Amino acid sequence: MSGSAFLGTSEFAATVLEVLAGTDHRPGLVVTLPDRRRGRGRRELPSPVAERADELGIELMKSGDVNAPADRERIAAAGGEWASICAFGQLVRDPLLSQVPMMNVHPSLLPRWRGAAPIERAIMAGDRRTGVSIMRLVAGLDSGPVALVEETPVDPDEDFGTLSGRLAAIGGRLLGEAHTAAGEGGIGWTEQDDGTATYAEKIEPDERRIDPALSATSIHDQVRALTPHIGAWIGLENSDRLGVRSVTPLRDRSLTPGEFEAGGEELVLGCGEGAIRLDVVLPAGGKAMEGTAYLQGHGWPVLAADPE
Repeated sequence: MSGSAFLGTSEFAATVLEVLAGTDHRPGLVVTLPDRRRGRGRRELPSPVAERADELGIELMKSGDVNAPADRERIAAAGGEWASICAFGQLVRDPLLSQVPMMNVHPSLLPRWRGAAPIERAIMAGDRRTGVSIMRLVAGLDSGPVALVEETPVDPDEDFGTLSGRLAAIGGRLLGEAHTAAGEGGIGWTEQDDGTATYAEKIEPDERRIDPALSATSIHDQVRALTPHIGAWIGLENSDRLGVRSVTPLRDRSLTPGEFEAGGEELVLGCGEGAIRLDVVLPAGGKAMEGTAYLQGHGWPVLAADPE
């Protein structure tokens, strides 16, 4: 059977949509944000969900405001007992919330990491487990009751790219299971414990900068959390930036924080606790390369003295 609406925008949501479309709960309508400028060329491009819906042959609506009467009615007309929503990027308000109940796919073990950047914050915090929650969308920030949860371990070395891909696949499957349970009258909802909630705030620009005064472990987690979609960087002299895509923490190495280990063939930087080896870096205006290749072509970098 098919029917109901799916609201989503991001690459994560596109994977969820693709998995859901392969179940008995293929959406009849996909709703996403209008095209926007992105990429190096700053060209107007459709969202990842729009591209995936087109590939899947599902009716698509690009909405600048899903709460507007015409868009709201079109979503309601898609049918189904429940709509689906995942990383949509717009605030859904009443009367749409009441008119069309929505199952929300959220990539965390709610109530931990409510908010905009749950995957990044879980990695940055060094969490060793995370997961996906299927919750009912309510007016509060990711505070609705939860129906299904699936946990997955976080490998100590995996980055956002690998973890988000796995969570999206889990989310699509779990969303299909939730729709099946709802159709059979067997879905139950459990209220979250607001007292144990933590919040995943949006990643701010200054959080991308690596501070050598931090521990090697903290920097390792920062780089993993921001790779490959946002990117961490180190400030160099002359206001240059060296992007950092992969590091290895050397927790037993003792070096002066902010100084590179001279004389070796690897880029090893001293930290507040231990050191890090810069395995993959991205020179300004260049392509990603191994730290050893950067060293051979550019020589030893010098960090900026001013943290700003």
